[in-house]
Amino acid sequence: MSDAEMLLQEVSTYLKPKDVEHIRQALKFSGQAHEGQLRKSGEPYISHPIAVARILTPLHLDAQAIMAALLHDVVEDTHISNEEVANIFGKSVAELVDGLSKLDKIEFQTKEDAQAENFRKMLLAMARDVRVILIKLADRLHNMRTLKSMSREKCERIARETMEIYAPIANRLGLNVIYQELEDLGFKHLYPKRYEVLSKALKVARGNRREVVGKIQEAIRQRLEEHHLTAHIQGREKHLYGIYQKMQAKSLAFAQVQDIYGFRVMVDDVPSCYLALGLLHALYKPIPGKFKDYIAIPKANAYQSLHTTLFGPYGTPIEVQIRTQEMHKIAEAGVASHWLYKTAQTSFNDLHKKTHQWLQSLLESLSQSGDSVEFLEHLKVDLFPDEVYVFTPKGKILALPRGATAVDFAYSVHTDIGNRCVAVKVNFELAPLRVEMKNGDRVEIITATHAHPNPAWLGYVVTSKARSQIRHALKTMHFDESSALGERLLNQALSSLGLKKQDIENNHWEKLLKDTGVKSREEIFADIALGRRLNMVIARQLARIGEAGTQEHHALSGVITILGTEGMAVQFAKCCRPIPGDPIIGLIKKGQGLVVHTHDCPVLCKGRGGMDKWLDVVWDKHINRPFEVSIKLIVANQRGVLAKVAAAIADAESNIENVHFTNEGNYTTLYFTLQVSNRIHLANVMRGLRGIPEVIRITRIKSIPA
Repeated sequence: MSDAEMLLQEVSTYLKPKDVEHIRQALKFSGQAHEGQLRKSGEPYISHPIAVARILTPLHLDAQAIMAALLHDVVEDTHISNEEVANIFGKSVAELVDGLSKLDKIEFQTKEDAQAENFRKMLLAMARDVRVILIKLADRLHNMRTLKSMSREKCERIARETMEIYAPIANRLGLNVIYQELEDLGFKHLYPKRYEVLSKALKVARGNRREVVGKIQEAIRQRLEEHHLTAHIQGREKHLYGIYQKMQAKSLAFAQVQDIYGFRVMVDDVPSCYLALGLLHALYKPIPGKFKDYIAIPKANAYQSLHTTLFGPYGTPIEVQIRTQEMHKIAEAGVASHWLYKTAQTSFNDLHKKTHQWLQSLLESLSQSGDSVEFLEHLKVDLFPDEVYVFTPKGKILALPRGATAVDFAYSVHTDIGNRCVAVKVNFELAPLRVEMKNGDRVEIITATHAHPNPAWLGYVVTSKARSQIRHALKTMHFDESSALGERLLNQALSSLGLKKQDIENNHWEKLLKDTGVKSREEIFADIALGRRLNMVIARQLARIGEAGTQEHHALSGVITILGTEGMAVQFAKCCRPIPGDPIIGLIKKGQGLVVHTHDCPVLCKGRGGMDKWLDVVWDKHINRPFEVSIKLIVANQRGVLAKVAAAIADAESNIENVHFTNEGNYTTLYFTLQVSNRIHLANVMRGLRGIPEVIRITRIKSIPA
């Protein structure tokens, strides 16, 4: 019997004859479209879509999904258009096929861009219809099964992509069988020698331990029967990559991995799960710390089971999973159980809800990401499998990736909570925002109305939602600050032309926006602040004086006042650390905005070219915020000198941001980064330090050595 005939026989066991006939038509259409095409292995190309469809039939996917599996490459690899697919097989099938087709007609700068954009497209389609990812996973599984015909380089690239993206997605959707095979095949092609050695060792161990495993299984069956507990018991073997991961994580040799084999006990209902657990703990002693209750607290993919590890006979650790039959269906088929067990559809509501929430979070992350590559990085983070479970003050359980911090928790509750968080209480005690969450923590986020995200958070958050929302908020803040600064720069350029902003009519702005293709005045202002446009050019365009391309703007007229509240739109150069009271000059730097330097900055003196980018700036008279400044002290090596220096700095009402020192015989050189209000404040600090007998010399420096 051919593969095509076997496919039709398989779908006829659960689909109506009319649906089977539609699949037969799709099979014929795909065969004709791929006529003459061969795979790298030399097989007719149609063998691939048939194999993909056959991977999906055990999941009982509907006729539309099976047809889309058969047609998934016709638009991409043949002359057939998506419109033709829609006309013949319907809009739903065409949308599934479109979601599976790569963006081959668009040119990308790099392979990474192309890969990221294709994932973005696929996941958008997946969010509309989860069948897209089920077909894609089946497609990837068959490609992995037949990967040996590819070049070594392509094998590694596809295998790595499978391990990083597709296997974790299968795991996240609860498709355990597909997930484990994808991981094993990825392992096989990435590390062929390790795979071969481990595979042979596992075959030997399987034979050696068969008798022990049989005895344990029989002992478990007898104990449960004695207490009239109906159960189905299966032996379970860890998949190869799972064993390899354990060896890597714990630096074990294969012979030291004891729990290669485990047991699965399936009972009728939830109370029976806990009864079975008690009976097994009485039969064999449990290993402390090795019990997990995924029934009370399910995994993010809705997986439920009791896990326990026992001291078996001969000192062999035994892993046991205890679950109901219904839980087992979800554990094996995951989100596809909706199609596989439609009669029990109501019991899968929680799974579908969790899947929908995850897809929505992906869409939210996608909408906030700057580009597809950034989104792909978010996705990889989001697929991190290990989880911790923490509680909100009201007792709601939230699952977070291992290593997640209080900031991750805040964003998982709500975006606004994350954006406004200022402190956290963990188990009723104040803790830093970067504290990592642990299982069972009770977490309460403290917020403030005017708070906003800190760029430093990006250094320790791990969830994609937190990362994308922080970046989005920072971009918005940066835009608002840049827009305000750009408007001031433009107003000064207008003043140098003898104009005021009130003199510029709305129709001038409308024509400028139309000519430049920019959506709003605020974008023009932000571009000026970030150095993408020159304020004098825009001023001349608005005033209709000269042409847009005139170069008569080498000296940017007017003086910009530094208020100290501009945020990220104005940066103070680290090379010279200007503070109020220093003579300063501004540099418009593309993409960064206005960078303020001191007049005598050594970096500035080296590169005074491009004078059209420099502008005069002055400090606002009422500026009131701390600024960083660096000082260097040479002190005598005597006990307690550092404490005296720190006390003098504190007495002068300055904070120490950083300290670094080097020893040189009888003397030590101390480098401090301090916070001061202005030059007068700095002078007071230095005066206090000079009063310390051990201080030999003190100078202000432009930067601090690393």
